[in-house]
Order: sequence, then structure tokens, then C-alpha cells
Amino acid sequence: MDLLKKWTDNYIEAGCDEVGRGCLSGPVVAAAVILDDNFKQSLVNDSKKLNFQTRMQLDDYIKDNVKSYAIAELPAEFIDQHNILNASIHAMHRALDQLTIRPELILVDGNKFHPYNYIPHQCIIKGDSKVLSIAAASILAKNYRDRLMIKLHDEFPQYGWNTNFGYATKLHQQALSKHGPTKYHRRSFRLEYD
Repeated sequence: MDLLKKWTDNYIEAGCDEVGRGCLSGPVVAAAVILDDNFKQSLVNDSKKLNFQTRMQLDDYIKDNVKSYAIAELPAEFIDQHNILNASIHAMHRALDQLTIRPELILVDGNKFHPYNYIPHQCIIKGDSKVLSIAAASILAKNYRDRLMIKLHDEFPQYGWNTNFGYATKLHQQALSKHGPTKYHRRSFRLEYD
């Protein structure tokens, strides 16, 4: 099924998505994308449906062929202070802040969002598999976060972040039991494993 290029006919739309909500470690990362009218890329889809190599190949194409894009991250400390839902939405707001074009409609993956700068928004469940701008945002956010977790893996290799990207795999849980949490772990998440 082809993804919708436009949700409406008359508005400048920004698609937003975030990644890393369910991770034990690392930041939550959000991206916002305003598509160009000539954007053509049939491979763009929900980042969860694409393999690592395809996502990385699409990264430059998206960045070079959209009107505007931005990526923002919020660290574990912010997540612990404000909870993961609020941190995810705040990261999307931060990405929207950085766009060089002001959107007239914000399209958000999921069912929750806080109003932003008096701009109307539309929450779309599974929006990253329905709307092209949201799918593009999901790819940029996921690629940014994956690269970051691979980099952080060099600092703490025992947790396997170069392959689990901070999610609660068996290796990650065993490392937490043995070594305890790092400064990148979310203390408000369940980190005790037996």
C-alpha cells in the first residue's frame, strides 16, 4: 500500500515521530519532516519495517529531498523527571522548533500530543505506516538514535548497545544484573533483573 503523500490539500504539513520510548537506556529521539512536493521514494516506510542497511541508505535521500527536517533528543535524566510520554512529546516539540519552515498542520504518529505553538495537529495511530512524512521522520529519528547507541557502546560495551540499541534484551538484562546501571540508563524504568 502506498503511503499518503498529503493528509490535506492546502496546508504545509510536518510529519513527526519518535523512537526509543521502550528502551532501558539512551535518549528518546524525535524527528520532524516537511516533504517537498516532488519527493519520490517508494522504499520509505515505517522504520520498524525496514532493515538497518535500507534505513541508512534512505537517510541522505530524505535529508537531501525534503523542504525541511530536524532531529532532537532528550536524555535519560529528562525522561526520569518528566516520564517517557511527556519526554517523547517534548522531543517532538524540540524538533518542530528547529524546522526552517513553519508548518500549518502537524501530523503525529500515535494517539497523544500536546498542543504546539497554536498549530493544529492530527494524531494518527500507526501513522508511520500510513503517511509519508511521518515515515520519513521515523527513519531519520531511528537512524540518529541507532548511530548514537553504537557510539555509546564503545563507552560501555558490556551492555550490547551496538545490537540491542538500549532495548531490554537478555544480554542487556544480564549486564545490568552484573554491572548495574550507567549514566545513560533510565532510573525510572525497571532495571533490576534476576
